[in-house]
Amino acid sequence: MKHPGPLFTLLAGVVFAVGIGIVDLASGTGAAPVAGTASAAGAAGAPTTTAPPAPPPPATSEPPKPEAPARADYAGRVTGGGASVAVSARDGYAIAYVCDGKKLEAWLEGVAAGGKLDLKGAPNAVLTGSFDAASATGTVTVAGKTYQFTVPTAKKPAGLYRATPKVKGKAAKVGWIVQPDGSQVGILTTDEGSTAAPQLGLGAQATATVDGTPVTAEAISGLTGNGGF
Repeated sequence: MKHPGPLFTLLAGVVFAVGIGIVDLASGTGAAPVAGTASAAGAAGAPTTTAPPAPPPPATSEPPKPEAPARADYAGRVTGGGASVAVSARDGYAIAYVCDGKKLEAWLEGVAAGGKLDLKGAPNAVLTGSFDAASATGTVTVAGKTYQFTVPTAKKPAGLYRATPKVKGKAAKVGWIVQPDGSQVGILTTDEGSTAAPQLGLGAQATATVDGTPVTAEAISGLTGNGGF
């Protein structure tokens, strides 16, 4: 009897290997899983978390400022005292008066548009600033001195007044500022110089006695309805 040849031995080995593979598959011990498969499956089944949305940034916009009125009046004292200022704005034009009730005074006029003030007067008086429905703020320079101011709106009878009486037969002028608290300050200017203005009576008409003669003062105010300066 002849021994099996090499071919028979090779076939027997293949059959044996195939048989082992079938047994492994049947018993669940097949090929090892591909690397990363188990971890990927576990990750797929794990619960996921999402970071909460970032809170919105705080609002930084400022509340709108009051709009500048077409007609308004302001009166008050400069910062630190020492003088008073009154401003009356009418449809793009404004007039102002600054005085300390003794000798310092100036009348100014100019532009009042877009909430801005740009007024000038003699000698070398300048007022610049801004205004809205509540107050007027800025600086005024008179006789080489610069004052800062923030003054509130002035409601009748507060505001700015003026008169052009005669004193000893010559033309004179008087200016008054009536404060919102009712106090007043003014200057009478004549050829002889400047002095404190006489008290202004605030009845049905604003009147004062100048050089022994009753004088009616003109109210320069956007709230008096006098139609102009």
